Amino acid sequence: MFRKEELVILAEHDGMRLDKVLAVVLPDSGLRLRRRLCDEGRVLVNGRVRKSGYKVSSGQGLELIQKEVPVTHEDLGLRVVERTDRFVAVYKPGGVHSAAIAGKDSPSAEAMLPDLLPDASPILLNRLDFLTSGLLLVALEPGAAREYQAMEEAGKIRKFYLARVRGRLDGVVTAKQRLDVDDRKKTRVLDEADDDARRWTGVEALAHDRERDTTLVRCLIMKGARHQIRAHLAALDHPIVGDPLYGDSQEGEALLLRHYRVEFPEFSAEMDADF
Repeated sequence: MFRKEELVILAEHDGMRLDKVLAVVLPDSGLRLRRRLCDEGRVLVNGRVRKSGYKVSSGQGLELIQKEVPVTHEDLGLRVVERTDRFVAVYKPGGVHSAAIAGKDSPSAEAMLPDLLPDASPILLNRLDFLTSGLLLVALEPGAAREYQAMEEAGKIRKFYLARVRGRLDGVVTAKQRLDVDDRKKTRVLDEADDDARRWTGVEALAHDRERDTTLVRCLIMKGARHQIRAHLAALDHPIVGDPLYGDSQEGEALLLRHYRVEFPEFSAEMDADF
């Protein structure tokens, strides 16, 4: 990846050597480095590559193209949780994109998979919201990806999440409302039930924190829709702590939602559930 810096030659630099002017852009650089940048063709004046001894003129445009240090999977906090010969479960922290977003150059877990799994041809199988932490499923070859999709259609994939929600929630409840996810930033929960049980969200209360008036819950989904758990819990009047879209998150508050376990025939993975 490259980063471009642009500036206009000032009158005070008129007639100076290019390698001297570069000291303005790179104040901590040595003369040898500045000359090497010119030799590598990464310094342009008015759109043309110039050598270090070129005399600049006031008003000319200077462009400096610098190599950026590549992002690695360690930088994003990605790590392998479970691996077999066909599938891998990878941990993704909150604040990291699962997949690349069109028109944006933000790093993503999907883009880092070849770095994390250099001995395979990894295929991302599921996504988590940007703010959600937890397990991403990866197929190590196309046949495994097709098998996963078939199992998902058959309702054989079970995905477990932990969430801390506002208020006291007791017992077990199933959110069955159909979700409208078409072309909206926010998923809309409809009044009617969804006929497809794979789209339901099972919610089990685990523990209530009286001091903070929050409840730790475990959620089960089989074939999730965008923001499914977040929208269903908010519709139950128990939005997730730290949810800026469906709740009332405070500044600096993390979304307390984690995909901590997944299971399907011949594969399971589970990670630390501590937020």
